[in-house]
Amino acid sequence: QVQLVESGGGLVQAGGSLRLSCAASGRAFSSHAMGWFRQAPGKERLFVAAISRNYGTYYADSVKGRFTISRDNAKNTVFLQMNSLKPEDTAVYYCAADLNRRYGISEGEYAYDYWGQGTQVTVSS
Repeated sequence: QVQLVESGGGLVQAGGSLRLSCAASGRAFSSHAMGWFRQAPGKERLFVAAISRNYGTYYADSVKGRFTISRDNAKNTVFLQMNSLKPEDTAVYYCAADLNRRYGISEGEYAYDYWGQGTQVTVSS
């Protein structure tokens, strides 16, 4: 069983920055691939970024060059640094854990075994 708790969301003006954190319970965090997804009102949940167990990073085209995903295995935590935020980044952001992927990551939410409760990010224009 893995529990994920996101934090760091909030209201920010366009062009600003936020740093999301996702703290994971349980052992073997270092062996999980971790991902961030987001869901805007009335829309489907979409892939944002992911980091493999070997620290490979992957991003959706919409956030490349603005967002950075990282992980601290000693603290069982994954981060999403979001810079140059735009109003279209407004969404609920979810952290997810993929326990069974030895190499790389998946952009499909079906691959992830555990999800956090989400944290709201609102970017005003």
